[in-house]
Amino acid sequence: MKRNCGKILIVAVATLFLTLSLSGLGLAADTIKLGVGSVLSGDLASYGIPTVKAAELVVKDINAKGGVLGKQVELVVEDDQCKPEVATNTATKLVGEGVTVVLGHICSGATKAALGIYKASNIIAMSPSATNPALTQSGDYPNFYRTIASDDAQAKLEVDFALDILGVKKIAVLHDKGDYGKGLAEFAKKFIEEDPRSEVVFYEGITVGAMDYSAVVQKIKRSGADALIFGGYHPEASKIVSQMRKKKMKIPFISDDGVKDDTFIKVAGRYAEGVYATGPMDVSSNPMAIAANEEHKAAYGEDPGAFFLNGYAAALALLHGIENAGSTDYDAISKALKTQYVDTPLGKIKFDEKGDAIGVGFAMYRVQNGAYVELK
Repeated sequence: MKRNCGKILIVAVATLFLTLSLSGLGLAADTIKLGVGSVLSGDLASYGIPTVKAAELVVKDINAKGGVLGKQVELVVEDDQCKPEVATNTATKLVGEGVTVVLGHICSGATKAALGIYKASNIIAMSPSATNPALTQSGDYPNFYRTIASDDAQAKLEVDFALDILGVKKIAVLHDKGDYGKGLAEFAKKFIEEDPRSEVVFYEGITVGAMDYSAVVQKIKRSGADALIFGGYHPEASKIVSQMRKKKMKIPFISDDGVKDDTFIKVAGRYAEGVYATGPMDVSSNPMAIAANEEHKAAYGEDPGAFFLNGYAAALALLHGIENAGSTDYDAISKALKTQYVDTPLGKIKFDEKGDAIGVGFAMYRVQNGAYVELK
């Protein structure tokens, strides 16, 4: 009799497990899935990995406190390599995994490529670093949010700094032809041309991945430019500034948050010294930022990299948005993000109607003694 009861019990448990598995109601379905679309490989991985670690830390903390809507949060991470053609596949995978919201992507071009797929699936995406203005200002992606200011603000800061602080008049503008770099360069060109004190003496795009930029460097030299504004990422910037300095060109090199990364300094070496770059405002005195940075050091044994705090803020905003909405419904989460503030390492933030975080901005940094230092 005992043996029969045991067999019956085993069959019943197996049947229940099979039923749950087939119906998709197993343990995995009892979680809130936070997708992370990031860049984990290639030259720009240093921008993406800190965001994944930020998500890991936020999810760990929230799960320890009971999760979201009474459920544990599960991370689903995919690599888009910062390439638009890969990002569409990444987005499709995340949608297929049943994510509720997405933290990402990192690069503007990859973000733009993925957003349509999320939009069709009623999934909100929030980037810590995609700064192309059209992503929010075009109105094409009502499902998109970001915890960083847009490139028009970044370009305006660069031009104002060049004219007001450095006192230059003839400015060369160079870009990498990508959504992010060219978009930023176009805004810089526009702001220079609108100011009667200055003129654009050179404007051109480069081919990403080239080993030698000496031809374009020579063109900039012949233009008589007092300064160069570059829109793009650190792999190209490190080569260009190195070749400029080797040709004895001492004009200021001004760039963006795609260059404000320690990897740029490591690669460019002594040629990085004196380079200016815009980046998210320093929030190191914010108690939540201090705690997040310390948490990173304790967990990973090193200081966090670029966009870590923006990624941390985005993960918090998304998960608190779901909690505040009281459901995983798209419209409810959208309303919560735009109406309710959340405390983050960037400060207390909510989002405007276009999806931009209210209260975040850029600052100018300069490489001094091998490190970026914010200029007050």
